[in-house]
Amino acid sequence: MFIDRVKIRITAGNGGDGVTAFRREKFVARGGPSGGDGGKGGDVWLVSDENLNTLLHLRYNPEHKAERGRHGEGSMRYGKDGEDKIVRVPIGTEVFDADTNDLLFDFTEDGQKFLAAEGGRGGFGNTHFKSSTNQAPRYHQEGGVGEYRELQLELKLIADVGLLGFPNAGKSTLISVISAAKPKIADYPFTTLEPNLGVVNVNDFKTFVVADMPGLIEGASDGAGLGDRFLRHVERTKMLLHLVDVSSVSGRDPVEDYETINRELKNYDEDLANRPQIVVATKLDALDEPERLENLRAKAKEDEREFFEISSVTRQGTKELIFAVSERLDKIAKANIDLNNDDDLD
Repeated sequence: MFIDRVKIRITAGNGGDGVTAFRREKFVARGGPSGGDGGKGGDVWLVSDENLNTLLHLRYNPEHKAERGRHGEGSMRYGKDGEDKIVRVPIGTEVFDADTNDLLFDFTEDGQKFLAAEGGRGGFGNTHFKSSTNQAPRYHQEGGVGEYRELQLELKLIADVGLLGFPNAGKSTLISVISAAKPKIADYPFTTLEPNLGVVNVNDFKTFVVADMPGLIEGASDGAGLGDRFLRHVERTKMLLHLVDVSSVSGRDPVEDYETINRELKNYDEDLANRPQIVVATKLDALDEPERLENLRAKAKEDEREFFEISSVTRQGTKELIFAVSERLDKIAKANIDLNNDDDLD
């Protein structure tokens, strides 16, 4: 099950108390204070793990607590620090404060660590309070309280390319053809209910990651069909493949479908609407009205977007599309490098 949003409760460990104790040894006059300090409470850390791709493991385990520090003892024995608690999350997880909705951390790479809750400090034993005017202090300090927080975790898939389009536009079939991903494929709307990731092998040395989004409909930017949750997953993509069904089976007009999806992108995020986009006419094997294809081609040309026509069933045009996507990604990467170099010069 793909889970991309969970709320968890984390509690760092309390610090151990210091202790009031005195040396009581034979032949040692006025032994003096010997109370040890308490140990520090354990911290709670969030750590990104490339082996995870969902927040499912946290949905049924929302409580996470670190170990408390041990109390100090006599003879200057310090209490043991509490063991830290590690909570592993997928790359692409955003951490929000559940009360204020403030973004606290964004995991974009494997192995990143975020201190989500700090353990309480250990209390001082009475040894710390000895002075020239107080040679035998009879008090100690209690340990500090560990932090408690409620966090909202939201996962945004990290992929190079996002597949967009109306339900049954052919996204799942395409990703199953160009990668090893095996999404559910069926002839009814909303077959795909959760995003799927596929790795496309261009050649022996080059690959890119494609994210298959569940179908969008009009009003998706406002939450229709859970569209706002699905659109979150394409926010990190470098480019978009906009799949449009040009067969007459859907009963919709391809140009209207194309304009509707782009309108929803713009309503959701202006930057996402301006992301590099390739328009892909799908289901050529079922094309019965050529003017539907030509109208979409003309619209893509008007918007100055690359246009491809494919049939995932017969694999017509899929290889050409893969190479075109790879070349576009190379150009985007080069542009980003040049931009970063210009920033360094400034």
